[in-house]
Amino acid sequence: MKKLSAFLLMAIAAVLLVGCAFPEDQKVANKVPDVDQLAAVQRAVNEFREATGGLVPIKNRDMDTDIYIKYLIDFEKLIPKYIAQTPANAYEKGGIYQYIIWDPENTAEVKLVDLNSAERMRELNIRKIGLKYMPIKDSISDNVYQINFEKLGYKSEVTVKSPYSGVELPIFMTGDGEMHVDYSIDLNQLLKEDKPEVKPGDDIRQLLVDKYPVVPAYSVPYTVNENGEPTFMMEAYKADRQKAQEETEATPEKDTESN
Repeated sequence: MKKLSAFLLMAIAAVLLVGCAFPEDQKVANKVPDVDQLAAVQRAVNEFREATGGLVPIKNRDMDTDIYIKYLIDFEKLIPKYIAQTPANAYEKGGIYQYIIWDPENTAEVKLVDLNSAERMRELNIRKIGLKYMPIKDSISDNVYQINFEKLGYKSEVTVKSPYSGVELPIFMTGDGEMHVDYSIDLNQLLKEDKPEVKPGDDIRQLLVDKYPVVPAYSVPYTVNENGEPTFMMEAYKADRQKAQEETEATPEKDTESN
């Protein structure tokens, strides 16, 4: 009976958490990228930069934040002068997307982060309550581990729907305890269909950034092996984490509107 009560409490907590994250009814329009909304936000960002000498309207974030969610757009800096209102599919309006700025120092391109991944990982962290560490099942490769979902109370593997292909993508954990989405399926499909010129050592996630409005958030770097297939680039991941941590420790707080 105690186990059942604990499970019910976790389930209720998960429902309440999702409710807080998405306070409004999620309509179909709030769940898909909208070309017109993206264009409107891009125009607003461009006008803001022009009026402020190149500054970008972003929120304060830690330097070690995932590069794909590092530069979140602060709509309060754009409304009402540059845009009438926050897009309907944005997180702030109950949608499933966060609007970000990619490459703020150069192109300052407006992109989207699909929050389905974040919600699934949040659910996993709720399930982990009471455990000292996230339970591991197998080692996939160097510093990459398969999560033991059974020990978290699941009957099957937890996955995330791809914002690109719609297929279910695995979730894994790295040695530092961070969870990530495995985009290997999407990357492999893109490599086969588009046949881009890439070589070992290139971070091929950029292919997804260039082709789609949604960025591969919560991911690790990928490159290609000698057979031209996507593979984890964990040395680059560890180097990026180390560099970001050092920058965080060395950089004092400042207004992140600036480049």
